[in-house]
Amino acid sequence: VQLQASGGGLRQAGDSLTLSCVGSGRTFRNYHVGWFRQAPGKEREFVAVSRRDGSGQLYADSVKGRFTIARDNAKNTVYLQMNSLKPEDTALYYCAATTVVGASYYVTPAYYTLWGQGTLVTVSS
Repeated sequence: VQLQASGGGLRQAGDSLTLSCVGSGRTFRNYHVGWFRQAPGKEREFVAVSRRDGSGQLYADSVKGRFTIARDNAKNTVYLQMNSLKPEDTALYYCAATTVVGASYYVTPAYYTLWGQGTLVTVSS
């Protein structure tokens, strides 16, 4: 499976933006897919993850209530709907996939074996 992230752009604070992560291959539905972000000079941080069948989601506290992750396995796509954007959401956003199960693993980049290229989100104040 290969991942392709897209949808980044420049927005103002309070705006919305939707990112997409498209996976190639018929085994996409076997992977839990997460979104991470990395701001300049900072470590990559967990944003959200969707379980492989879409039955559960986990969010970072910083985005809870503002971001929604959803997946459409028929289209091999995972979406990240971002509402009420803040300047601190500015970062390079990556999608990643893992087969490891467990909340403590989902939030850790090292447990993800597949990564897409980043898509840049810039939020101005």
